[in-house]
Amino acid sequence: MLLQKKDLRLNQHFTNKEEAIRTAGQLLVDNGYVTSDYIDSMVARDALTSTYIGNMVAIPHGTEGSQESIIESGIVLLQVPNGVEFDGETVKIVIGIAGKGDSHLNLLSNIAIVCSDHENVEALVAATSAEEIIAIFNEGGE
Repeated sequence: MLLQKKDLRLNQHFTNKEEAIRTAGQLLVDNGYVTSDYIDSMVARDALTSTYIGNMVAIPHGTEGSQESIIESGIVLLQVPNGVEFDGETVKIVIGIAGKGDSHLNLLSNIAIVCSDHENVEALVAATSAEEIIAIFNEGGE
């Protein structure tokens, strides 16, 4: 998985899902994965269909037409211990995704495997360091 320390933000607080999505998008921009156009595409994608996937996890990503905004595949993770509401559900882990070509399918698969286990998600929410989060994905995605 392509998760690095620079891709993580712990103890984040958001008043609504759009703020969380835009923060994830800006981190994708800051880390060189996407151009700034991608952020609006992420918000538009969530407006079409919620990016909440269950187990306190949301995976905001761009619309199908946003491929030209992606420089290289990458993911970012925001830990939101107090939660933020996504369409009536409390989200504590926001994973922003940018996939170039079909590579995002592998990213989504790895995320789904790790985040389908409630204990993994609880560990992600409780983690106090980037290293802990990376270890959970490395161990859980195998």
